[in-house]
Amino acid sequence: MSNIYLCVLLAGLCVLANCHHVPGHQGGHDGHEHPQEDQPPTESHQENGLLSYWKIAPSALDFTLKFYYQVHPDTDGKNILFSPVGIINAFFLVALGAKGNTVDQILSGLCYNQSVNSLQEIDDGVYHLLQWLYRPEAKLKLRPGSALFTADKFQLQQEILNKAQDLLHADVIPADFKNTEEAVTQINSYIESKTHGKLVDVVKGLDPEMATVLVNCVFVTGYWEKRFNHELTRKMDFFINNETTVQVDMMYRDGYYLTYHDDELDCDVVNVPYKGNATALLILPQKGKLHEVEHGLSGEVFLKWKVSQKLQRIQLSLPRLTLYTSHDIKEALIRLGVTEVFTDQADLSAFTGHPNLKVSKAFHKAYLNIHENGTEDAAATVIETVPTTLAPAVIFDKPFLLVLYEQIARVPIFFGRIMNPNEH
Repeated sequence: MSNIYLCVLLAGLCVLANCHHVPGHQGGHDGHEHPQEDQPPTESHQENGLLSYWKIAPSALDFTLKFYYQVHPDTDGKNILFSPVGIINAFFLVALGAKGNTVDQILSGLCYNQSVNSLQEIDDGVYHLLQWLYRPEAKLKLRPGSALFTADKFQLQQEILNKAQDLLHADVIPADFKNTEEAVTQINSYIESKTHGKLVDVVKGLDPEMATVLVNCVFVTGYWEKRFNHELTRKMDFFINNETTVQVDMMYRDGYYLTYHDDELDCDVVNVPYKGNATALLILPQKGKLHEVEHGLSGEVFLKWKVSQKLQRIQLSLPRLTLYTSHDIKEALIRLGVTEVFTDQADLSAFTGHPNLKVSKAFHKAYLNIHENGTEDAAATVIETVPTTLAPAVIFDKPFLLVLYEQIARVPIFFGRIMNPNEH
């Protein structure tokens, strides 16, 4: 096989902000706000095709946890942040051009079970998930950015082009990889544009024999259902470990949240809702219990938390933070059994009609911003009434886990481990 490469780049961006109080919003029947929960199927969901996605929905959480277990040994003591949706969609696009054992390995590595779901069901499920997540009226704003940068001499099969555009909304853009500097600038400009300037200079160099570069960007903007008051933000200690403490800007809010304390894993779980159908699931292990919680995560545990959480008034303290992370997802996927696509045995012939194509690189860069403000209305005065009794405090002053979860689609958009809020 000649050195003809497909490079997969994933640029995940998550901008998490809060918003002002919703005018006229009165919350639940008791006058307090009630975070959203997963909603049962409705006729509108049927029309939107979500029922077809729900057939394969468990695979997203399975992949998220399996990928996390492969990534975190290589990042001991460091922040982790990745977009499961971004990685799944990027390699699903690779799978569209794969055949035989290569496609079977990719789908298995992404936790799609072909003995349960047909290829058509998987195609339909992914398509309807993206249609739902990227709908213009959604309050959790996800903006896609998928592209195939292709060398002129490698003509992609029309069927693949149609699927890439129809299923994944991918742009197909010609590129001159022989002029590597120009190609790098072209791809970086695309990523910078799709991530609104948050991710720059992602690509450092390209092989002039490159056939195709696949780029997948995820841009997310969410607004807290109930904002933090920036005037209450204070400097506090964050305990990275027994030896290291850093000062962070700690946001504060006294309010009602769905919470649960898991005695078995010794951690607190807090749901901080966004406008719309999303929530930030925050998982705070007690001191010295982080690794136990990490290794105890499973679909069953998340279900237990969901059905056990209760609405409770707490004093929530959460660090304001800005993070950038980068992960080599090629190595993680190889450990998940996706091996052939990176070797000379790869069969990606559905892309070009020829077998001499393999994936050379696959890496993922992500950005996360959590803060009190973020809209032009952030200075609005917010008045809330709470009882005068002292509420229990949940202070995220030690390493914690974060899941940005779209509740109707039942899919994790981002997953992260915050070891040091000051690490950029």
